[in-house]
Amino acid sequence: MTFPSAASRAIEFRNAALGATIAVLRETAPALLADDLHKMLGGMPDFFNGEAAVLDFAALPHLPAQVDWAGLISLLRRYRLQPVGVRNLPPELVDGARRAGLALLDGAELRDRQPPSPAPTRAQAPAPAATAAPAPINAGTLFIDRPLRSGQQIYARGGDLVVLAGVSHGAELIADGSIHCYGPLRGRALAGAQGNTAARIVATNFGAELISIAGMYRTFEQGIPEPLAGRAVLARLSGPANEHKLDLQPLQLD
Repeated sequence: MTFPSAASRAIEFRNAALGATIAVLRETAPALLADDLHKMLGGMPDFFNGEAAVLDFAALPHLPAQVDWAGLISLLRRYRLQPVGVRNLPPELVDGARRAGLALLDGAELRDRQPPSPAPTRAQAPAPAATAAPAPINAGTLFIDRPLRSGQQIYARGGDLVVLAGVSHGAELIADGSIHCYGPLRGRALAGAQGNTAARIVATNFGAELISIAGMYRTFEQGIPEPLAGRAVLARLSGPANEHKLDLQPLQLD
């Protein structure tokens, strides 16, 4: 039997890990989620830029009698998240998810944005071999030396982002590592975009609309706190791994 070549087929299927944002739900009522999303994201409708999302129900404190799937999906799409599946869903709710067009992804290989594994302790680390090759140098820092205007976005994939000029309202900085801004920071800055909880944001003139480190967000709809406004600021996560808090501190540079 002769089969058509791959190049001649109108459709082809390949296995691939699903790179998706994991939305961990502790509530399913769209109205309650809407309030929280508005506070978290400052009402920015295009925040997620069309990313696929998997809804994770493992953290639900109680099992709802039913889920308003249409309302839930519509709410997430309002922020440009595209729900494609669910995981850890109680069996009672599976039929509803399927009718809503969501896949059950409990066994799927997901590239979840989990924090990186901690470095091995000194006691666990193997002794370096005398002939071991030197570790490769990570030169993944992206330098931007021009101002960023509203609507512009810069993403430093896999490394740090250093901006040597100002960032206007509506501009967006994203880095898998840390973000350093040496001009006025007026837009959004999202460090540790792939879950790096050690990432930091440093700005010499702080006036951001929103900052985020490893998925922990803070907006400034009510204005920048007086001790931080226009000053050099360091933002980082603190506290235990499962209770991270986003801390902002003024920096003394002289």
